[in-house]
Amino acid sequence: MSRPAHRRPEYHKINKDLFVLTYGALVAQLCKDYEKDEDVNKYLDKMGYGIGTRLVEDFLARSCVRRCHSYSEITDIIAQVAFKMYLGITPSVTCNNPSRTEFSLILDKNPLVEFVEELPAGRSSLCYCNLLCGIIRGALEMVHLAADVTFLQDTLKGDRVTEIGITFLKKLDEKKYRRKK
Repeated sequence: MSRPAHRRPEYHKINKDLFVLTYGALVAQLCKDYEKDEDVNKYLDKMGYGIGTRLVEDFLARSCVRRCHSYSEITDIIAQVAFKMYLGITPSVTCNNPSRTEFSLILDKNPLVEFVEELPAGRSSLCYCNLLCGIIRGALEMVHLAADVTFLQDTLKGDRVTEIGITFLKKLDEKKYRRKK
């Protein structure tokens, strides 16, 4: 048997509501397992980082984006292509400093908190969606960019919007990652 030529791979999508509810159950279990919010935040970031390091390959294969030449171009791709592709939203982007190394992604609607009314009692410093920060940080690191990614505002903490801050620290040494010939 031979395969048909030029057949595109099939991508299976998970139901958004199922994903959001499963994520909520994950965060609830982490809150039971860890007493401190900082520990839950670190674990979510670590999980997100692992996802981001793997997701970047899928993103690059499916999106066909070209090499970016500036941090603002990278941030625009994250907002307009990646967020749209994986979460179905397009956050707005703002630059926060004259050197153009600090940016904010502003989400008017965060799909991960669709069924969440408020943070659990006594969990005021919990970053419920910290997984997103880890995903962005991990994906950027895989394309040789070091970045600090944090939540600046969160609708679950009473803010009007959800804001994710991205600070590009430096370009990682590509020589370190190149294969020896």
